[in-house]
Amino acid sequence: MRDFLPADKARRERVLRTIRDRYRVHGFDEIETPVMEDYDRLHAGIGGDNEKLAYNVLKRGLDADAIRAAADDPASLTDLGLRYDLTVPLARFYASHRAELPSVFRAVQIAPVWRAERPQKGRYRQFLQCDIDIIGDATSRAESELVTATLDTLDALGLAGGEVRINDRRLLDAMLEAFGFPPAARAGVLITLDKLDKIGPEGVTVELRERGADEAAVTAVAAHLARLAASDAGSDHALTASGIRAALPDGMPDDVVAHLVGIGEAVAAARGVGAGSGEVPLRFDPFLVRGMGYYTGTIFELAHPAVSYSLGGGGRYDGMIGRFLGQEVPAVGFSLGFERLVDLVPAADETMADAVVLVHDRDASVGDLLAVKSALVDRGARVRLEQRTKNLKALLERARADGFTAFATVAAGDRDAGKLEIKPLG
Repeated sequence: MRDFLPADKARRERVLRTIRDRYRVHGFDEIETPVMEDYDRLHAGIGGDNEKLAYNVLKRGLDADAIRAAADDPASLTDLGLRYDLTVPLARFYASHRAELPSVFRAVQIAPVWRAERPQKGRYRQFLQCDIDIIGDATSRAESELVTATLDTLDALGLAGGEVRINDRRLLDAMLEAFGFPPAARAGVLITLDKLDKIGPEGVTVELRERGADEAAVTAVAAHLARLAASDAGSDHALTASGIRAALPDGMPDDVVAHLVGIGEAVAAARGVGAGSGEVPLRFDPFLVRGMGYYTGTIFELAHPAVSYSLGGGGRYDGMIGRFLGQEVPAVGFSLGFERLVDLVPAADETMADAVVLVHDRDASVGDLLAVKSALVDRGARVRLEQRTKNLKALLERARADGFTAFATVAAGDRDAGKLEIKPLG
């Protein structure tokens, strides 16, 4: 959890303004949910490993005896917790307000979440997530809108070279079935396959054997990975029917492949290029897993060549809202990892065209100073009052670092802003 100095805060707000603007023009409406949710909702088995990282809030009014009595059952000590993502709160929000929302609801949430992480570069215990979600649309149009809005936002932020990697949980399951892994073993196999980019094909086969996986299935995986490594495309598969089929074993479900192809074609049309031209920053990744247990279909990750980790991700979670509503509702979302993203956004001039520091003498009256300041503010300027110091140069250098572009000196009795001599800083 971090503090932000004025320059850092200004940079973050600039990036957030761009993100909000791009999401808004793509038809998404911003909502807000409480920072805390019920303990049972946060620990309903749909948040994957993030549930283990949740900060839980102690029940009010417990005395020492009650705490001792519940020492072996921490869950009985808490009834609330800080949200660890924005998807669980959104599902609860939609279930609570469905009658007041359109049949297809496009939501924006930009807010902090909390996880008891081990802090490291790009990973914090409090961080901002920027989520867009579409609820009520089971077609590939929903994914296409999310991906288009995300890529448009990257362009607006000046992050050239980013791409969205796409897979589908249904294809992963069908692929593991084709390799010969029984259903009970597939969750562990996916954990290993998710490490492919870190440990390589040989590391995957070694770890699968260490897990005690069926040898015939491991051999089938190894052969498939060897075939992909030997192909011209390698792991760079276009989101077209031929590109997807080339990355998969035979016999994969046609409807799922068609769903992904539809996304590729729609995003290409939105960007005014051909679906198979190589100009669309979408790639099919047959071994993209994403660890959240609530994903039921399409899954995404946002990659950028400047970093080895993802800048965001998401997917379809058609089963989640039904847990709160008692009725199945299709839903899909895409989340930007703001803390990682903001570090990559090119620096920009944060200064206002007219930002003035008024350096005043000690004996200048408060009334005169505020009269001059208000006159400049009314003209649209940003104005700061600073009492003159012995080291005027240091004072002005700090003001320039804070985004001010000009200064003027105000003596006792000066009250007319029109008579000030405003000089440029720098």
